[in-house]
Amino acid sequence: WGVGGAESENPGMGETWQAVGLARERSVTTAEPRSWDPLVLHVSVYSSYLCSCGGIGDQDKDNPYPMSLATGFVMLFLLFYPPFPCQGFTFSGICRVTCLYGQVQVLGYTIGQGHPAQEVFSTYTHSRLTISAVHYSIPEKSKKEMKREAQALLRPHLNQDDRCSLMKNFSPLCSIVLLEQLKTSTVNFLVSHPGLSYIFVQETPTFQVNSERRALKSVGIKRERKKNGLCFTESTLSAIEELVTVSCEEVDGCPVILVCGGQDVGKSTFNRFLMNQLLNSISCVDYLECDLGQTEFTPPGCISLLNITEPVLGPPFTHQRTPQKMVYYGRPSCKNNYESYIEIIKYVFSSYKREAPLLVNTMGWVSDKGLLLLIDLIRLLSPSHVVQFSSGRSKYMPNLTPDYVDSMDGLYTKSKSRARNRGFQLAEFTESLEFADEEKESPVLFTGHKLICVHSDFAFRKTPRNRESHNKVFRDLAVLGYLSQLQPPVPKPLYPLHGLTPYQVPFNAVALRITHADVAPTHILYAVNASWVGLCKILDDVRGYAKGPVLLAQTPICDCLGFGICRGIDMEKRLYHVLTPVPPEELRDVNCLLVGAVSVPQCVFRSQCGLEGTMPYITTDYNFKLPGASERVGARESVEETRIEKVHPKPRHHRKIY
Repeated sequence: WGVGGAESENPGMGETWQAVGLARERSVTTAEPRSWDPLVLHVSVYSSYLCSCGGIGDQDKDNPYPMSLATGFVMLFLLFYPPFPCQGFTFSGICRVTCLYGQVQVLGYTIGQGHPAQEVFSTYTHSRLTISAVHYSIPEKSKKEMKREAQALLRPHLNQDDRCSLMKNFSPLCSIVLLEQLKTSTVNFLVSHPGLSYIFVQETPTFQVNSERRALKSVGIKRERKKNGLCFTESTLSAIEELVTVSCEEVDGCPVILVCGGQDVGKSTFNRFLMNQLLNSISCVDYLECDLGQTEFTPPGCISLLNITEPVLGPPFTHQRTPQKMVYYGRPSCKNNYESYIEIIKYVFSSYKREAPLLVNTMGWVSDKGLLLLIDLIRLLSPSHVVQFSSGRSKYMPNLTPDYVDSMDGLYTKSKSRARNRGFQLAEFTESLEFADEEKESPVLFTGHKLICVHSDFAFRKTPRNRESHNKVFRDLAVLGYLSQLQPPVPKPLYPLHGLTPYQVPFNAVALRITHADVAPTHILYAVNASWVGLCKILDDVRGYAKGPVLLAQTPICDCLGFGICRGIDMEKRLYHVLTPVPPEELRDVNCLLVGAVSVPQCVFRSQCGLEGTMPYITTDYNFKLPGASERVGARESVEETRIEKVHPKPRHHRKIY
């Protein structure tokens, strides 16, 4: 990854972090108004028809998001009738959703008339999303007045003949939705890597292509069967309704909701739906991420606290966000280092201000030591509500009632017997919490939680044999989603990562630490080069060293401000070249680089376009006969973890005897 261009210093970044080469342009350009080719789709319980104001042009087979005609994008209108509970439009693909009239709901979030447009990502890696009708209060107007109001809303988009055709199906309880083609730098960056275009678009051979299919394809979506969409059980919907009510009516304080359960039972989907439901009524929700392997808003290997103010309408790799507090643990699992995991959660949780409901996401490891660790978390976080998921496919897990948690020893906490209806104090933990002045006068009393049991019929394709490979794909997508922040906004073209401008950092300006393995000091720079690094801030001053590199003896618990790729090391000038989307004003505080078991996705190295000859960091001259060499490249892990990994037995085949 050679660095091109002349060296230039950006005075706004100080002396430590300097830009190398030409500066990237990050200004957001305002797009010109587009002309639309309107299409009307009427979805009802009994019929489905398509009204077009113009034909669909030839589609580009190589473009996964084709456009119709030369005038721009295609516009769809959906009419829903709330009295019918089975109403809904289930789809795959991505689009921008605007509700022109009435109200609709996507993944629990309500989009009403006058609300800003929402970007919706219905990908093939997760269950398909559905645009559903919701009941809304009808204003005290006559049907004629409401119809006239709807016509006025449609006037900027449809001509008079099309408005008249559409208004024949008008009902006072209907909703009119506008779907527009969506182009984002995140999506463009993801699909630019080989093999990842299937995430958003999958073409299936069909013998009949009607006008509806062509119209939806021109927007970038495809209609799916209802069975492919999300389907919540009654216990799930009941739990969500109770938690929303408690969060909106809580008087004594903000509820702390901890969600737990086995792997692949729908915890993450439940969290997204609950967050969206809460955002319908309150302005923000706090979110504490304790699942290292499948993080929601950050790259993997992090414990973070976020304040969520915008709806979550897609999988994690489509909504990477900046946390209020984040620590880079450096591994997708806390096995063999539980104490550090608990200490990091304490450190991050201390930033919770108790000004909004807190939703806590936990790991899917709920057996053996994982269950004991979960008991520790319940004691330390003292949630008001514990939502426990169970499934017919998941392993047995005891009900985490207050009495059960109180009578069991965790890994680091002991059981406490207490009188009925009496709280218990955790003095050693509550000292680090931040409360208002009036709350400090009275002692903090943690009362027992309320257990909400949820049975899930969540359908998934993961098995014990392929679960790790699936999870590895999701982790790589999260890293790619984070790296997409390096790209300029659309409609500007994508830049290859090796063509972007990195920052140069002197050896003696930052400390180094490999978090997941013991590496000899002479090999540290080999481990850092071309690696995923956490950009952290430690309290120690590392500028006292003359040359560097500065090596840490222990992994610190410190704030992580973001991530980057160490794309090169200049041994002559003693500089690190780091590629990162972290703003320059925040890079001033970075004085530590942490390298963990989270790797840069292999597709990043393989898809370095525009290079001639041998690709950097890619080689075919490799001797597999060397000790320790393997033809299979997997995730980084310690030798001890590899040794204790369970090997699933091969299926036995029995011959029938007649």
